[in-house]
Amino acid sequence: MEPVSATDVAALRRFNRYFTRRIGVLDDHYLGQDRPLGEARLLFEIARHPAGVPLRTLRAQLDLDAGYLSRMTKSLQSNGLVRLAVHPDDSRLRTVELTAAGRTEVAEQNRRADALAAGLIDGLTGDQRTRLTEAVDTAQRLLRLAAITVDPVDGGSPDARACLDAYAADIGARFPEGFDRAALVSPQEVSGAAGAFFVAYEEGRPVGCGALRRQPDGVGEIRHVWVSPDARRLGLARRILGALEREAAARGLDVVRLDTHAVLTEAQAMYRACGYREIPAYDDNVYAAFWFEKRV
Repeated sequence: MEPVSATDVAALRRFNRYFTRRIGVLDDHYLGQDRPLGEARLLFEIARHPAGVPLRTLRAQLDLDAGYLSRMTKSLQSNGLVRLAVHPDDSRLRTVELTAAGRTEVAEQNRRADALAAGLIDGLTGDQRTRLTEAVDTAQRLLRLAAITVDPVDGGSPDARACLDAYAADIGARFPEGFDRAALVSPQEVSGAAGAFFVAYEEGRPVGCGALRRQPDGVGEIRHVWVSPDARRLGLARRILGALEREAAARGLDVVRLDTHAVLTEAQAMYRACGYREIPAYDDNVYAAFWFEKRV
């Protein structure tokens, strides 16, 4: 990937400064309520779990320091907005849930936030609001994609096998003939000198994968490029594909090949858009209808 330009950095920082000022992030009384943004956001996240949520889960979701989360939780507790408890199935976990007063405050927070958002765009025409909404959606998708990492892992690791399990279930439901898990790559095929396995992580959670294995003729074969349904339409599959191609090149493999099923029309379109050309069948994969190749 090309380096981030100073122009792009300046534009994002300029937008951040403008937007945070407009929505009152700098004020300790966010939305006119008696608490800063951090506590307001924590209340909102707790409200998404009516039955309570482990503090450990909140730490991961919000990427918070344990001490900072503890201080905010105690502040909310002292104000009667949340209650802490021990997880019924694991005494080592502490959970937090809203009280009745907490639910009332979150409802008022949502009302004020909606009013603030409506006020921000009230001066725009309908067409301008549509363009703004589309631009915000695009910005969110791209920033979400930017935050996802694609990392090499051992082919036998729990995350690798969990991704392959999800992949098998996904395509098994899509293929008219189903899918036999015996066709999945083995850990030995995609580890060490034999190949590589990459997992895409979003906030520590596996959301995609792809495998590379070395063929006897010195060609790299790409297998099992998959993205979780809730992380699709971000461009993540292309990023995984790019990581596999770079890995192949780093291993001295000048050519990569892959095959795909007839029903996976979106995969076929992606491969063609990424520079792959269709070639004759190079294997006897019963699930393949198209075979592709690319020089890397």
